[in-house]
Amino acid sequence: MPDPAAVNSMFARIASRYDLGNRVLSLGVDRAWRQALVRAVATGNPLTVLDLATGSGDVAFALGDALPATTHIIGMDFCLPMLESAEAKKQATPDRYQNVLFRPGDGLALPLADESVDAVTISFGLRNMADRHRSLTEMRRVLRPGGRVFVLEFSQPQRWMRPFYLFYLRRVLPLLAGWLTGDRAAYVYLNESIEAFPDRSALAAEMRAAGFAEVASRGFTGGIVALHSGTRPK
Repeated sequence: MPDPAAVNSMFARIASRYDLGNRVLSLGVDRAWRQALVRAVATGNPLTVLDLATGSGDVAFALGDALPATTHIIGMDFCLPMLESAEAKKQATPDRYQNVLFRPGDGLALPLADESVDAVTISFGLRNMADRHRSLTEMRRVLRPGGRVFVLEFSQPQRWMRPFYLFYLRRVLPLLAGWLTGDRAAYVYLNESIEAFPDRSALAAEMRAAGFAEVASRGFTGGIVALHSGTRPK
């Protein structure tokens, strides 16, 4: 499992160019992945949403655009430079996201009360947790009964896609990311963490082991990314 201090340091180093890296390295498809997550969340009409590992806030802002202004959205991350980037975006349009609040928090010990939110989202952050089971159980703890969790994360691609995808991850991505962000090592870690992450069925099993019911998943872009969802039983 990843070392929290190393992960924090890595994201702090690339915070200023994180968004640019995401857009270029995903060829812009990351927006479509996030919108699929937001649409899934919106079907439940939640009143309070926790966006865990919010990073620079892209998912929190997308939720703010899609959900009613009365919905309370908390963007939470343990990397302060990333939160500062998110807050700077919010301040650039101060009248637009009054219902989005950013605050620091550790995904292994969430600073929230039991049963206090209607939905939890986490995008490309679960694989960075030092203890996935503990993180998932924390998400379950803060969800109200009947609340839903949404995990958007890299997955294992379909067989036809795998050779091309691995070549891109191992050869192209670190070089391109190093040029874009000045931190090639951070994206070597990205490659390694993606390859080591469970496939859809294994992650679904981990979510059930953490106490979630009605676990389902949907793959995107040849299976390289998947959206998982689960419900805290009533």
